[in-house]
Amino acid sequence: MSSRTLAVAAAVLTLLTGSPTPARADPTPPGLAWGECPDDLPNVPLEPGVQCARLRLPVDWARPHGPTFELAVARRTARVPDRRVGTLVFGPGGPGDSGVERIRRGDRFSDELLDRFDLISFDPRTVARTAAPACTPDPALRKPPIPLTSQADFDAAVEYNRALWERCRPTSPVFDHADTLSTVHDLDALRRALGEQRLTFHGSSYGTLLGQQYAEQYPGRVRAVVLEGVFDHSLGVRAFVQTQAAALQDAFDEFASWCDRSTDCVLRGRDVRSVWAEVLARADHGEYAPRTAFDVTAVALGMLAGPRWPQLAAAVRDMDAGIPPSEVNLPIAVAAFCADWPATVRDYDEYAGLVREAAAVAPDVRYGAGLLAVQTCLGWPSPVRNPPHDLHVHTRTPLLLVNARHDPRTGYAWATNVARQLGRHGRLVTYEGWGHGTYLRNDCTIAAVDRYLVDVALPTPGARCPAG
Repeated sequence: MSSRTLAVAAAVLTLLTGSPTPARADPTPPGLAWGECPDDLPNVPLEPGVQCARLRLPVDWARPHGPTFELAVARRTARVPDRRVGTLVFGPGGPGDSGVERIRRGDRFSDELLDRFDLISFDPRTVARTAAPACTPDPALRKPPIPLTSQADFDAAVEYNRALWERCRPTSPVFDHADTLSTVHDLDALRRALGEQRLTFHGSSYGTLLGQQYAEQYPGRVRAVVLEGVFDHSLGVRAFVQTQAAALQDAFDEFASWCDRSTDCVLRGRDVRSVWAEVLARADHGEYAPRTAFDVTAVALGMLAGPRWPQLAAAVRDMDAGIPPSEVNLPIAVAAFCADWPATVRDYDEYAGLVREAAAVAPDVRYGAGLLAVQTCLGWPSPVRNPPHDLHVHTRTPLLLVNARHDPRTGYAWATNVARQLGRHGRLVTYEGWGHGTYLRNDCTIAAVDRYLVDVALPTPGARCPAG
């Protein structure tokens, strides 16, 4: 057997066994033919400094010469070429956010990053322009409520989910290969196609899982990795649901405290928690039908992410006056999330236990986003392709974690737990404020991230940025 054949066999074996040692890079990485982006974003003009390309990659990295798909990529070139540091890849969140749209809009980055980096991002597998499935739920099946209320509801949810997935699977070649570990290998192929020896990366929310697992799989190829709004992939289903509910409750507590003291709160002078409880009771009695109590909490989840406290106060006032809650869309890229996180819930009794445990840690808001995640993935094939585990990262440069103290979606407990797993290979900066997303909050958070990405300079241990 030739040395080249042995090398190829070793690379394939590494991918199949999931070893943290990365496969040998292809000596002839695919190129990127940059050109004008399609004019498919309303109110976003086509700028001369923004270009798009498509990168052809294997559907299954264990079969590198098998079927392929095209990854949609966008680039915003550095505004000051003489001061250019290199290429920064942005990892979008969700899962389901479009990185191409982030680059096109350019509103996710500081002036210094816009000046000094070529900014790159992409639509991950099954998202937007990258083999997104074209499918809708089976109209013959009733969508089960959230939360489920019986074993019949539970069985209906599994049937509903599996019917949807069967409709989606034929419309996307990567539907069964959309897990984050597959995207890790996509990201490394993108790095090679860009001609970068090492990766400079900024991941947001669910995109932080991509950064974590890239650093785990390819530690020698990391220049700098920012994790903003940190996702914790080590949690089982109970801990996931509980921590999601606790994070939303914490954010709601902050809102109630603000409402008690601020003249900007239209509920000031009233017992905010009592008004909120009455709104949930009305939902329980069907007064907002077809909206439910979960829809009420989804309003809070959406607005606390801002945070948009005045708007939330007004929404609570309106619901208290009998106006049904607005529908809040909380989309999840199912094929990605369900392949990363097993909703191993056997029956309604076990599910009802999760509902009770969520309410125990979140008495005002009851649910959190965790129960939506559970219901979204009920019935997904087991075992999942990319199961949760504690991180094992050994990079030369520590990863930079940035998280708000009062984040309703990626709670602070997740950031501290991931920092614990990283040990000396991670450094956490705490923003002492609110909302989901931390980087552009103030000069302190911007400086912490920019100095790390530009100069690979870490903040001091225990660094904190004030609220506001």
